[in-house]
Amino acid sequence: MGRVTERRKVIRIRDGAVSSRPDTLVAEEPLEIRLNGKPLAITMRTPGDDFALAAGFLVSEGVLGGADELRNIVYCAGATADGSNTYNVVDVSTAPGVVIPDITLERNVYTTSSCGLCGKASLDAVRTTARWAVDDTRGGETSPLRLEPELLASLPDRLRAAQRVFDRTGGLHAAALFSEDGELLDVREDVGRHNAVDKLVGRALQNGALPLSRTVLLVSGRASFELAQKAVMAGIPVLAAVSAPSSLAVDLAAETGLTLVGFLRGASMNVYAGEHRIALRAAAAQG
Repeated sequence: MGRVTERRKVIRIRDGAVSSRPDTLVAEEPLEIRLNGKPLAITMRTPGDDFALAAGFLVSEGVLGGADELRNIVYCAGATADGSNTYNVVDVSTAPGVVIPDITLERNVYTTSSCGLCGKASLDAVRTTARWAVDDTRGGETSPLRLEPELLASLPDRLRAAQRVFDRTGGLHAAALFSEDGELLDVREDVGRHNAVDKLVGRALQNGALPLSRTVLLVSGRASFELAQKAVMAGIPVLAAVSAPSSLAVDLAAETGLTLVGFLRGASMNVYAGEHRIALRAAAAQG
C-alpha cells in the first residue's frame, strides 16, 4: 500500500553547515487486532504484512497452530466514524471448532513496538500452552540440530543485506528465518522487533509450515522474553540475537530446551542455553 515509509522535512547540521532537506522515515501506525469480531489487542507497527502479523500474534497466544484453524483475515471496513477504511483494523476469524483460550486475562490489551506481550511473563504458561516441544535432549527419534559457529557467525551479514527498508530509513528491526544449512527462508522488517517475528511466524502458518523445526530465528536487536516465547510457540529450536538476552529469556530457553545465542557479532557469540546444538570445539568448551 506504499505506507512503509513517509517523507518529512529535516534540518541537517554537518560540521557546522546547516541545510534543509526531506528525509525518509519508517512509518508507524496502530493496528487493532480483532478475534472473531471482538477487539483483542492494539500494537504499533509498520504497515505491511498485517494479516501475517495478526496470524503470528495468535500463534504466540496459543490460539492458532495450523492453517486449517484459520478461516480468514480481513480489514474492517468502516473503521472510522465516517465509515472509511483505515487499513489499521483487522479481524481474524477462526475455523469452526477452534477453542479460544482465555487470553484477555493473561496479558495487557495494549502493546507497544518495544515491549511485546508485556503482561504475560509466565514460564509455566508458555511451557504448558506450547503445541510443539523444542527440547530434543530427552530422547526420541529426531536428532538435534548441529550448527557450526561459523555458520551462525555468517547470518547477521546476510540479514543486514536483506533489510531493504532499513537501508532507506535506518529505523527498523528485522527478523529472519534460516534453514539449518544457512539458507535464508524469509525476512521481515518492522518498527517493533516482536512484530517482525510475528510476521515471519504468521506467513509460515498461512503457508502450512508450522512447526518451524530445524530452523534458526535471527533478530536484529536484543532477545527478550517475548521473542523467546514466540520462538517456542512456533516450534523454532534456535533463537539468535545480535544483542543481549534478558534474564527471563534465558530462563525460558533453559526451561523449554530452546538454544539461545546472544551478542552474535562477527566471529563472537555467547551461548546462554541449548549449547548441545552448537558444534563446540573441545578446547573451546573446556576454556
